[in-house]
Amino acid sequence: MITELGHFALILAFLIAIVQMVVPLVGAHKRWPGWMALAEPAAQAQFAFTAFAFAALMWAFITSDFSLLVVVQNSHSAKPMLYKIAGTWGNHEGSMLLWVLIVALFGALASVFGEGLPPTLKARVLSVQAAIGVAFFAFILFTSNPFLRLAVPPMDGQDLNPLLQDPGLAFHPPFLYLGYVGLSMAFSFAVAALIEGRVDAAWGRWVRPWTLAAWVFLTIGIGLGSWWAYYELGWGGFWFWDPVENASFMPWLLAAALLHSAIVVEKREALKSWTILLAILAFGFSLIGTFIVRSGLLTSVHAFANDPERGVFILLILGVFTGGALLLFALRAQTMEAKGVFSLISRESGLVVNNVLLAVSCFVVFFGTLWPVVAEMAFDRKLSVGPPFFDLAFSPFMVLLGLVLPVGAMLPWKRGRVKRTLWQLRYVFVLSLALAALAYALQSGRSALGPVGLFLGAWVVTGAFTDLWLRTGKGGVSRLIRLPRADWGKAVAHAGLGVTIFAIAGLTAWEVEDIRVAEVNKPFKVANYELILKGVRREQGPNYFATVADIDVRHKGAALTRLTPEKRDYPVAQMPTTEASIDYRLTRDLYVVIGDQQSNGGWTVRTYIKPLANWIWGGSILMALGGLLSLSDRRFRVAAGARKPQGVPAE
Repeated sequence: MITELGHFALILAFLIAIVQMVVPLVGAHKRWPGWMALAEPAAQAQFAFTAFAFAALMWAFITSDFSLLVVVQNSHSAKPMLYKIAGTWGNHEGSMLLWVLIVALFGALASVFGEGLPPTLKARVLSVQAAIGVAFFAFILFTSNPFLRLAVPPMDGQDLNPLLQDPGLAFHPPFLYLGYVGLSMAFSFAVAALIEGRVDAAWGRWVRPWTLAAWVFLTIGIGLGSWWAYYELGWGGFWFWDPVENASFMPWLLAAALLHSAIVVEKREALKSWTILLAILAFGFSLIGTFIVRSGLLTSVHAFANDPERGVFILLILGVFTGGALLLFALRAQTMEAKGVFSLISRESGLVVNNVLLAVSCFVVFFGTLWPVVAEMAFDRKLSVGPPFFDLAFSPFMVLLGLVLPVGAMLPWKRGRVKRTLWQLRYVFVLSLALAALAYALQSGRSALGPVGLFLGAWVVTGAFTDLWLRTGKGGVSRLIRLPRADWGKAVAHAGLGVTIFAIAGLTAWEVEDIRVAEVNKPFKVANYELILKGVRREQGPNYFATVADIDVRHKGAALTRLTPEKRDYPVAQMPTTEASIDYRLTRDLYVVIGDQQSNGGWTVRTYIKPLANWIWGGSILMALGGLLSLSDRRFRVAAGARKPQGVPAE
């Protein structure tokens, strides 16, 4: 019964979304207050019905209702409860229901917190948001219905993909989707502004909080996914430039650019056309990511589905929304005249450089991701574009971004002097250079990547907090504490980027790897550590069998820890997984993976010493924390230029 109610609620939400898409848009055009006012209750009702449908599907997973096809294909009665719940979105149908739930959630939030928006703009924003919902409701109901019943339910299910049965993957998709779909609000604001033919400073203030929230969620989601890949897949890496990884990274880059360009719109009423274009492209790349994951166009360990028919439907959605918005952009471009004038040396110019570097780096990733498909279709050649290409083509843009970031952030608005800003950063430069020289002196026979990364990271981190300190003027610590949260958020987020840059460079330059056949009770050395395989045992988990190795670790003659790497076999899913065992420390991780038993009775053991690994995710946490600090600033929560809605007379 609950399943049927969930299905019915989903259909009702679809119908409400159609009404919300049409009626307020007509009302805004005709200046009919009653029709425009319908947008708010419609958005809230749409969310309520969609939430009920999602809860009904989750209940089916929790109770192991194997009369539902999606539950049979993605769950099992012996699975731990956390993964039964995560199974709700750990499949194509459920994940698309989560997608449309978040679309409805953002629409409902805009209806509640958008009191300061002009009635016509608010009606159009909610109409565009509803149009996105309509497209995905149709996609779910016509091609990916999660409520399909089986005439003869089986006794048990086929289990969830074992790689997804992990806490990191339980929370990774919801955060990622909050970021992906959160960019739909920036898109809705952009299209609504194009329809109205007006983009001003107030629009920049209104769009920034939604973009910032989406960027924060994307940062958390990407960080969780990277951490999961690091400890779960057993290969010791944190980023593989996989097509689906790239699909989430590209909108993140464009969202970061959009955040900074919206500042220029708000402060100087410049870069209007560019900001609107970024809002369209950022959500467009989110749709591209959805297409990549579900179309089967590119092979990935992350792919949910490989159904070409579903891929065509998503491609149609991508073409209609992105193509339609770009066409509207071309028609309305002349109405977005820039008012603010600024010199070549100014903070506005620094933000332009920031935008160019982020946008170009995004398109480098896009080119590398899709080039194998283009080569196969156009030249009938099978190519593989992997980490070497991305490392070589992408890294220079991030190095340039790190170099200009502290300078651009400290330049005055409208007109500035580079010499004065560089003089303010002289101690930052000396400190960064000294740290890089120290790292170069301590390492022996290694590349310059580590010292360069340390210089760049220290330059960005100390530059961010130097900018914060200089904002206090002569107020000292008391003034520092009273600075707006947005200023603190900016400094913390920039510092997080610097920490991440240094950590990635340090890990890449100073990592130690050892692969060998280890014999029981026979010690072996890796760098300054001594490892002893004490034995291998068999264990049984709730829905898997495990081969567990006990490896003692000693450092400088003293016992340090015992690591227990595993190889798991999931009999229902008929799939093995590798569970690394990691000794986490502040400056390094000791990472051990157990392989297969060899003919001589020994076991293959891979050992990595990964310096600064945790600093990568620490940097991600700092970036997200900086975004949350900024979001908590009252200037973000209540648009400074917002005004109470004025009554609009009916014609």
